[in-house]
Amino acid sequence: MRQKVQKKFNGREFWGHPSGLYVLFLTEMWERFSYYGMRSLLILYMTDYLLFSPERAASVFGYKALEAGLVSVFGPMTAQQMSSQLYGLYTGFVYFTPFFGGLIADRYLGKYRSVFLGGTLMAIGHFLMASESVFLGALIFIIFGYGFFKPNLSTQVGSLYKEGDSRMDGAFAIYYMGVNSGALLSPFICGTLGQKVGWHWGFGAAGVGMILSMIIYWVGSGLIPASQPVVKKIKSQTREKMTRQDWNSVFALGFLCFLNIVFWAVYEQQGNTLQLWADKKTDWFIGGWEMPSTWFQSFNPAMIIIFSPLLVSFWNWQSRKNSEPTSITKMGIGCVLCGLAYVFMILAAQAVPGDQKGSVFWLVATTSIFTVGEIFLSPIGLSLVTRVSPKPILSTMMGLWFMSSFFGNYLTGYLGTFYETMAKDQFFMMLCGLGVGAGVIFFIVARPLQKAIGSRA
Repeated sequence: MRQKVQKKFNGREFWGHPSGLYVLFLTEMWERFSYYGMRSLLILYMTDYLLFSPERAASVFGYKALEAGLVSVFGPMTAQQMSSQLYGLYTGFVYFTPFFGGLIADRYLGKYRSVFLGGTLMAIGHFLMASESVFLGALIFIIFGYGFFKPNLSTQVGSLYKEGDSRMDGAFAIYYMGVNSGALLSPFICGTLGQKVGWHWGFGAAGVGMILSMIIYWVGSGLIPASQPVVKKIKSQTREKMTRQDWNSVFALGFLCFLNIVFWAVYEQQGNTLQLWADKKTDWFIGGWEMPSTWFQSFNPAMIIIFSPLLVSFWNWQSRKNSEPTSITKMGIGCVLCGLAYVFMILAAQAVPGDQKGSVFWLVATTSIFTVGEIFLSPIGLSLVTRVSPKPILSTMMGLWFMSSFFGNYLTGYLGTFYETMAKDQFFMMLCGLGVGAGVIFFIVARPLQKAIGSRA
């Protein structure tokens, strides 16, 4: 089958892009189906079921030791606060391991084998979620699998294009639509199964999605340029030396990664405290039928699919008029929008007091604004890292980009522990201030960082 696919589609383009882009699109789509399907259930699973019962929590291997460690640092915590901490640790470490997965791929395994290793580990982790006692072990499998999978699949998008190809931003926007197609589909299947049938049915469906991802990648691998490790265990081989411009680019990207932390800390609340708001403070009844609250997780990817083509067309129009913002400025705009989105949640907290439930409008409005912000920042950041990173350490730099998400996602969990202790409007005001403040710093440093990056940007 692989040979037939390669013979039919090799060298062909669709909508102005190589056919290999769509192989990566579908591979990432089903991986995201598995990841976001599991994530849509995770905070509710812990808060309402696994950690809600002390006896059930005690049955999880390793949980008592982990709880004791967290309590020694943060003091006694409720089930919601402990769940938020675990959510932050899990989503954080998911973005920590890509740095090492990229490093290992660059030096030893290559991208192709690393993606397969990562996909296999993630599939095992998702199926292990069916057993409560190995809950933490399942998370560890997914964390390590993601580390091998994510940086090495993303960088293969850049390998489809020559250096300086103006289609690069558009390619990552299309690829990002693949990411969100899977994220859009998963709450309807995994979320519904988890909430209406049983938690473990939802987690099992996520594992099936990961297997489909690997099958697609294997079948279409011939349409993607082959990659070998940059450094092999051969004494005669030497690495390409890093220039001064290379190091300037590395330091500039490093600073952008630092700012990226705040964006993800604010943005990722949609899987944590915003999902709790969706479950406890939002009226989901349509007639006599109650929609699963996990369907909230589909708002963001649906809007990305709708908004991405519009923004790409807008950027192309700006480019023709020589008025398109730089990548760094786009990222600053994205961060500001992500913060401003929480103005709607501030208003919602004031309009829906106590145990009352309010309109889904508040979540729709909030999500629409930070979705536009996400498109301005996340795919643009991926594209910038691919274009600017020195080639000998490309996967490593992509791993560094994802490592910034490690700190951001853990910060998501830490900030989420204040959800029960602060007034809700003040909590959302804090998130708003963090997002806008980080965006302003993007604007301040845009010019010197653009100078450091030079013509590569």
